[in-house]
This record gives sequence, C-alpha cells and structure tokens, in this order.
Amino acid sequence: MFVLGITGGIGTGKTTVASIVRAAGIPVLDADQISHELTNNPGPTLDKIFEIFGEALKNEAGTLDRAKMADLVFQNKRALDQLENIVHEAVIQHIVAELDAAGRKKVRVIALDVPLPVKYGFLDRSDLVWVVTCSEEKRIQRLMRRGLSREDAERRLTVQMTDEEYQSIADYIIDNNGSLEDLYRKVRTQLKTELEARGIKLAAL
Repeated sequence: MFVLGITGGIGTGKTTVASIVRAAGIPVLDADQISHELTNNPGPTLDKIFEIFGEALKNEAGTLDRAKMADLVFQNKRALDQLENIVHEAVIQHIVAELDAAGRKKVRVIALDVPLPVKYGFLDRSDLVWVVTCSEEKRIQRLMRRGLSREDAERRLTVQMTDEEYQSIADYIIDNNGSLEDLYRKVRTQLKTELEARGIKLAAL
C-alpha cells in the first residue's frame, strides 16, 4: 500500500491539497479531523488535557473550549508542546489502526493529511512526503480571512515549524503562491506521476 503524506504549516493550503487528492478517489486520513473527534468526545485524551490544563478549559458540554485553549497555547510554547504531546500521540495511534485496517482491505493508496510530520511519527508512516508552502504574508491573509487578527495570525506562525524545517523533510514541494486553479493542476499532475510510477491508475485522473 502506497502512503502519501501531505503536510505544511498553518495557512499554506495543506488541507486544500488533501481535498484535491480526496476528490481523485484516494482516501485521506485527516489528523486535524481525528484530533477534533478525540477532543469533542469524553475519553482519555480529554481527561489528560483537563488534568494538565485544568477544568477551566471545559465548555458547557463538558468537552474542550477551543477558543480558551487556543488563547493559552498560542501565547505559550511550553503549553503548546504539552497539548501536542497529548493529542498527537492519540492521533497517531488512531492513524496506525486505520492504516492497518486499510492494508487488510488491500487498499492500494491512501493519504495522510498531517500538521506535524516529524515529531509524532507521521513521517515514518509515509512512503512519500509532500510539503505545501507559500509566503508568510499569504498565510497571514488566509488566517485573517478565518477571523484572526493579524497579531494572532503572526503569533500562530511563530510557534510552528519553520519553512526550512518543513522543506527539509519534503520529497516534493508544492508551491501554493498562485491561484486555486494553479494548485489544482499541480496536485493532479504530480499525483498522476507518482501513482503511475507505482503502477496505480485511478479513473478520476
């Protein structure tokens, strides 16, 4: 089974790239989605978060108040590291189980959409790693369109892996400084090349 890892910093367009891959008929395991599921439902992941950070981060439903959590971790690198240690270890366990299940079903290709590929072992599970990049200003503008202030957007970028760190683990770099149409064409062209090199053909490509 060929495992394609897709990663990149916040605001680079990593999730858009993953959606283009998914539209080609390839199943995508989305680490952010899995993380949300783990922190939206009672269980050991939430228990550990509240144990470390306190009950004040609970919302009325008894799950994680994401706004309060974001305010805390994006101003405190140590707190961010603690949160990532808790959540991403649980996420990788989930992904490993999903990959094992896909292998038993003889799935030929699957993709991982992951934000932190090195520290938590995501890279070890990928046969090929795509890194999505774009300029810092474009990333800031995208985050501001999501409702963040410029100050908040810049702060989130400062606690992320650097562009150099991401690019150092790339087998292929996708530059997302152009239009959505440019990105769509790049992704589909490269995806077709990678799959054909491994004898995999998809009708959608």
